[in-house]
Amino acid sequence: MTFAEQLQSASRQNSSLLCVGLDPDPQRLPAAVNSDHDSVYAFCAALIEATTDLVCAYKPNSAFFEALGPHGYETLRRVIAAVPSHIPVILDAKRGDIGSTAEAYARAVFDVLDADAVTLSPYLGGDALAPFLRYHDRGCIVLCKTSNAGSADLQNVPLADDRPLYVHVAERARDEWNTHGNVGLVVGATHPSVLREVRVLCPTMPLLVPGVGAQGGDVIEAVQAAVDAAGENVIINASRSIMYASSGSDFAEAARTEALRLCDLINRGRDAA
Repeated sequence: MTFAEQLQSASRQNSSLLCVGLDPDPQRLPAAVNSDHDSVYAFCAALIEATTDLVCAYKPNSAFFEALGPHGYETLRRVIAAVPSHIPVILDAKRGDIGSTAEAYARAVFDVLDADAVTLSPYLGGDALAPFLRYHDRGCIVLCKTSNAGSADLQNVPLADDRPLYVHVAERARDEWNTHGNVGLVVGATHPSVLREVRVLCPTMPLLVPGVGAQGGDVIEAVQAAVDAAGENVIINASRSIMYASSGSDFAEAARTEALRLCDLINRGRDAA
């Protein structure tokens, strides 16, 4: 099953466009997991178990695991393996390099960690993406217009035809990089007008939409701007608002409650689109 098929299947099975981001900060872990020899894994595994029927994907952020030191990579591998096989895992790693380095990154993401998709930076061009794109069954989700305020520094720079760089990235992704139908785009919920613009440019590609919750993006507005003609192909990511919904022993139940609230809100936006 390809990433696109897996995403569609999970989304339909759970009636969900919600992706739970896994960004574990050891300083914010609830005391209930601190006695475990791998408290980060215990925390993430509990969150996964509590929300499996509410999501279309999970998105662990590699930086939080790398920061754990030597055991962090193994923890990340275990967290990815803890996700039920019918739900896709998007590794948020924002990789982008050339030659043998890109090939090594691709092997690490897809062969070693066994992620179903990865976020990629297009800044170095198509040859930096090629080693990832060769994994036809895996998703390659390219940064287009990110949710942070500083994204305008480069992504909004006008080209010779006065269109912003993010439009060029979207068109390259659509026309050149998506040969095998395994490319998606990252567009932040904090830029709803851009979401609409990119959806028009790329009517069938999956859009990963960060920026709701702690970053302040409007959920319903983002959903209505990003869904395709069938009301699908959108991955609305929320991380901190779900993960840290409670710091007590009820953290998993609180995470489920917040995930359910967001899932329902997303579906209301989808129904009204």
